[in-house]
Amino acid sequence: MKNWFKVVVDDNQEFKITSDDILEIDALQTSPNSYHILKQNKSFAAEITKKDFYGKNYGVNINNSSYEVVISDGLDLLISDMGFALSSAKDIDSISAPMPGLILEIHVQTGQEVNEDDPLLILEAMKMENVITSPRDGIIKSIRVKKDDTVDKNQLLIEFE
Repeated sequence: MKNWFKVVVDDNQEFKITSDDILEIDALQTSPNSYHILKQNKSFAAEITKKDFYGKNYGVNINNSSYEVVISDGLDLLISDMGFALSSAKDIDSISAPMPGLILEIHVQTGQEVNEDDPLLILEAMKMENVITSPRDGIIKSIRVKKDDTVDKNQLLIEFE
């Protein structure tokens, strides 16, 4: 199964990119945030100007034009389809596993105060590491899993006070 990503540029252009598409791009890193890219015999100068890894938002300059880019993977889209979009996130008092997987890391502890979009844990599912973030500000009431636990779809992971 190929991994694929939905890429939205400047809120008005949407692309579906597979992992194979990414492998076809000839990119050479020229500095920590800059790349020289060849795609279909065309040359591009690319610079990453803003990184929000957990929010999956990036600022990118391509040949001196600036773009805002949002990248979503299959898990992000599944979570959105399940109703965990930002509009309903404020009412969420628990986090359940969106799919079966393995808990790789837990970044919070009981009683800890978290902010919206803070990383809570990493769930490996379908050979991908997925950061599960807090849907709202709150305090962790309980953590129902531990590192290296295997979880089922819809299994309770974390509860908020």
